[in-house]
Amino acid sequence: MNQEFLSPVKDSVLVHLDLQSSLCLGNTLRIHTQQKGFPDLENVQIAIIGVDEGRNSENNFGCGENLHFIRTKLYELYPGNWNTQIADLGNILKGKSVQDTYFAVSEVITDLLKQNITPIIIGGGHDITYANYRAYDSLEQTVNIATVDSRFDLGTLNDQLTSHSYLSKIIMQEPNNLFNFSNVGYQTYFNSQEEIQLLDQLFFDAYRLGEAKELENIEPVFRNADIVSIDIGSIRKSEAPANSNASPNGFYGDEICAISRYAGISDKVSSFGIYEYNSKHDDHCQTAHLIAQMIWYFIEGVSSRVKDYPFSGRENYQKFTVLLEEDDPLTFYKSHKSGRWWIEINILSSNKNKRHALVPCTYSDYVDATKQITPERWYKAMRKLVS
Repeated sequence: MNQEFLSPVKDSVLVHLDLQSSLCLGNTLRIHTQQKGFPDLENVQIAIIGVDEGRNSENNFGCGENLHFIRTKLYELYPGNWNTQIADLGNILKGKSVQDTYFAVSEVITDLLKQNITPIIIGGGHDITYANYRAYDSLEQTVNIATVDSRFDLGTLNDQLTSHSYLSKIIMQEPNNLFNFSNVGYQTYFNSQEEIQLLDQLFFDAYRLGEAKELENIEPVFRNADIVSIDIGSIRKSEAPANSNASPNGFYGDEICAISRYAGISDKVSSFGIYEYNSKHDDHCQTAHLIAQMIWYFIEGVSSRVKDYPFSGRENYQKFTVLLEEDDPLTFYKSHKSGRWWIEINILSSNKNKRHALVPCTYSDYVDATKQITPERWYKAMRKLVS
């Protein structure tokens, strides 16, 4: 790993940590410090990196600065009942250009992924999701992205890459490794009808805020994601004021923490990002504290992974076949370990996207199938797999 991209954690955070209980989370981390240098990453499962870059964040000038407020609150928390090895690698500082920062972010994340270490990225503009996505180019696999955001951030191809237009670059720019994109929590009045229709035409998933608050319905979205990206603007302003684009409506604190845990518990998620934190608008570090708790819940989720992917062993799941009157039968799998469900799409073994042929779903999807209603998750995934 090119350690020159990363600056140590601020001394003020370490001084504050010295005042905390020896049992606090901060005292269990391997921390990149000025005094001790870069930590040993052997057996590390999760690595925290900050990204001090907000130049392409729209209407949220100053985001990505003062990330030490988040670390201070995170280090104060007590760990759960887990044995997960965690490192804090410090911050990726701004490059001469935003493109330089994107390059550094992609290089660091790629290196972590190759070591089977899950990065937690704290930003910084939501456009950093683009750099996170590009980190998967060298892995030669298609990628599923799930974002929690009140906006699609689609923009147009002619727009500069910003926090409100990065998605169009992910969809259209080569190499194109995107298989599926899911938005969780969009608010209709922030997105044009043309954008909503376009996502549907691309067979991508979009869940309005009201629908997404039924958290059991969106759990499969995160179980199917490689990258999970959360914009703090998706949270109610009363809960997370540290964002210039904050809105009166959005997720509550406990809901966004539950979503973070869903992301962590997914066997598939390999990177997790929280973006658009702007300390200038934070009231008594309220948002910093909430982000710290979101990270805590993500770590707890990772520590609770049960590796119950149905094909891990026939004894670990139960198979259900639903006969349809006007179509081929649908095959469902239920995990004995967790009770979670999947639906299978039959495709040729030579299909390059075969890793996406087992689609996470809910028990309700199975019930709908028994009523001769084809689950929308199956339909959209099938259309992408056979196109």
